[in-house]
Amino acid sequence: MCDTGGTVTLLTQVQQMMAELQLGELDAEEFFCLTLSLLGHQDTQEQFLELIEPLALRHEKEHMCLTTIFLEYFTQAQAPGVEEEEVEVALALSLQELGVSKQEKPQPSSHPGARESQRETPFQSGSTDVCVNVAGEASQPGAGQGVQALKATSSSGECDPRLEQLSSKGCQPPSRERAGGTPPGNTSQPDGSRSSRRRRTRKKASSVHRSPSMPRPVLVWVRRDLRLSDNPALVGSLELGAPVIPVFLWCPREEEGPGVTVAVGSASKYWLHHALLCFIQSLHKLGGHLVTRRVETTTQQALQSLVSETGADTLLANALYEPWLKERDELAFSALESQGVKCHLYHSYCLREPGSVCTEGVGLRGIGSVSHFMSCCQHNPAPGLGSVLQAPATLPVPSQWPQSGPLDQLDLAKMPRRKDGTTVDWAATIRSSWDFSEEGAHARLQDFLCDGLSRYEKESCRADVPNTSSLSPYLHFGQLSPRFLLRALRAAHRKSPKFQRKLAWRDLAYWQLSLFPHLPWESLRPPYTAIRWSADRAHLKAWQRGRTGYPLVDAAMRQLWLTGWMNNYMRHVVASFLIAYLHLPWQEGYRWFQDTLVDADVAIDAVMWQNGGMCGLDHWNFVMHPVSAALTCDPYGSFVRKWCPELAALPDELIHKPWQCPASVLRRAGVTLGGDYPERIVADLEERRARSLRDVATARQQFAGEYVDRRSGCDLLPLPDKLVKEALGGGGGGEVVQRGGRFLLPVITRKEFQHQTLEPGAQTNPFDAVLRGYVSRQRDEAAAFLRERDFTASVMSEGGRRLERQERDRRVLEGLPPPPAQKSRARRTPRTDPFSVVPGGAPITPS
Repeated sequence: MCDTGGTVTLLTQVQQMMAELQLGELDAEEFFCLTLSLLGHQDTQEQFLELIEPLALRHEKEHMCLTTIFLEYFTQAQAPGVEEEEVEVALALSLQELGVSKQEKPQPSSHPGARESQRETPFQSGSTDVCVNVAGEASQPGAGQGVQALKATSSSGECDPRLEQLSSKGCQPPSRERAGGTPPGNTSQPDGSRSSRRRRTRKKASSVHRSPSMPRPVLVWVRRDLRLSDNPALVGSLELGAPVIPVFLWCPREEEGPGVTVAVGSASKYWLHHALLCFIQSLHKLGGHLVTRRVETTTQQALQSLVSETGADTLLANALYEPWLKERDELAFSALESQGVKCHLYHSYCLREPGSVCTEGVGLRGIGSVSHFMSCCQHNPAPGLGSVLQAPATLPVPSQWPQSGPLDQLDLAKMPRRKDGTTVDWAATIRSSWDFSEEGAHARLQDFLCDGLSRYEKESCRADVPNTSSLSPYLHFGQLSPRFLLRALRAAHRKSPKFQRKLAWRDLAYWQLSLFPHLPWESLRPPYTAIRWSADRAHLKAWQRGRTGYPLVDAAMRQLWLTGWMNNYMRHVVASFLIAYLHLPWQEGYRWFQDTLVDADVAIDAVMWQNGGMCGLDHWNFVMHPVSAALTCDPYGSFVRKWCPELAALPDELIHKPWQCPASVLRRAGVTLGGDYPERIVADLEERRARSLRDVATARQQFAGEYVDRRSGCDLLPLPDKLVKEALGGGGGGEVVQRGGRFLLPVITRKEFQHQTLEPGAQTNPFDAVLRGYVSRQRDEAAAFLRERDFTASVMSEGGRRLERQERDRRVLEGLPPPPAQKSRARRTPRTDPFSVVPGGAPITPS
């Protein structure tokens, strides 16, 4: 293609073939091959991903398949990495450096320390503080790693011109003209000769890997760190001057956690699938590739297989802190290190590593609160956060990539099928609501810093306006590091203590999970395991599907189901409704959140639901009534109208209480309670809440004296070993009670529960928080006025119609003509009621 007109014609043909692909007349492989033949190798590699971008919205499966074919094709095309002539030169120079003649075969045993001298690159202490020049030597090694190693070990300090020439060729990604393995200027080479040449090249390339002067590849184990910027493991691999092989291993049995943890639900797996696809595209722009494999045995065996297959002698990864994943990593690293593989973990998932948090000097009083946690971090500081690491400009690639499976093989975005064979696309709204890429994370952060941060401090609870950051899924999957986020907040020169406390609360959740591994399924406070929860599955299903009859709760649960997200305030509202009013166990809410949230996080969800269920380290000292909460987060009903469109025509005063609407208002709004919108599943909220508190008091009385302190009325919590050692070592031993060989800690307890323990026969409880202040006098008066006005208008209208009928009948009996039609008159007083209309049908416009 030499001219612009020809290029436009070819692109038009490609678009026509894309239309045939959408109609099913072409499959993905045929489309790719035809595009490759039309555009050529170079233009296909440059433009193909942009050409198929329109398919991502409505033809996601075809777009994903084409992207996989594209990546696999060009990865395999670049796999040899070094042309045959360059391999021979590299091998000759390697032998020359070792003092061996070109005809003599190298003997690895003659230089036992050659490889070790190249590999002794120590890891810097405080690895998160490392900042390398990604445009310099750390990012230049490529397919010709033997040349780079010789340059590094040259004793004279001067490089042979052939080394410079070879470095300029081999250390950069192969040119697009030669990526297929065909020498320049020879386009008519037979296929058999080309494949034979590829086999010889790969064979010689593998011999270069076995050369003592060649650095062995580095495996970068990718988990929840799907980013290029501020990725310590990825940047740390560049310091070693060796080919980098990023790998992603998915073992469902290990990732989902023990028992009923549900660590990875359907929505989060869908996010992970698309985030991996975006990360693969980011690596491809750097000349790299992501090796993905589904593991049916164990991750340890899969890593050992990759080490044997690639010859890697180093494994780098960013740490995860879930107890079962941490135990898995320790076993895998121990096995690999016993085989001579160097393993190193970087800490970047949290601002503070959970294992480094200590209560020494602070004590244990108030444990579980953010204030106590921040005090522990201040009194026992860790190494500094360091500077944010820049994204690499390029990646050194191996001469041959290990085998990689397609993303579909991981079954992360698997959709159910109906009996007729059609697919249930339950994630359509999730797909249209989020940008799963690292660039999307930075764009959303920028929007929040420019617009939402100024309102976050006072209005983050609002559900009808976007005052929250919506960054939680990007933080969970590592598309945005917490260190980068904190630095961005400081660089914006906008202080938001409330938002920074949210980051501290995230670290607090992981600290609690490290102390209590059973946090996702077992109540921390023993007395609360005896609470008699409701077993009404109909109530649970109504709550899950947003059919409770309470508009705010229903709107939030529908938003969760469709988009996989809701803000923090609404999570408290729906959790309070499930636990306090429906009296269902908190584990049911935790499991539903884990399955439907795109940012489903075991530590954060478990801590929130334990505290909401009154059995965590902290107690909620508030009651989230579904109507009173609506006055705060959705005063004009915009949020409810968006997610419950059947209620959109109700007036603002009654949209959160449709059961109080007059019949005429419901009729004009087109709402039928019990029909298109459900009746309330629980009518008397005060009685349900009082019963819930009585059940808690009964359970605490059963354990009074054992797990309830009679002197203070506080709950007693069995301490884990780490806290016991810190307490007895001077970190708060006076706050610990020892009974029967067990160490118990008085924890934060609601004052109304303490009063019940200290004054069991009291008739009143001064700390009773049952529905205090939820009644809105203004809204109740408005509802009463509307009902009275509706009744009066109905009586007057019926009386007028009766008189009209009597007059019409009298005229008919007396043989008189019918009365003349009266002209309607507009009201003198403007009405703000949107349903008030003149008889002609035109709305009354207020003056």
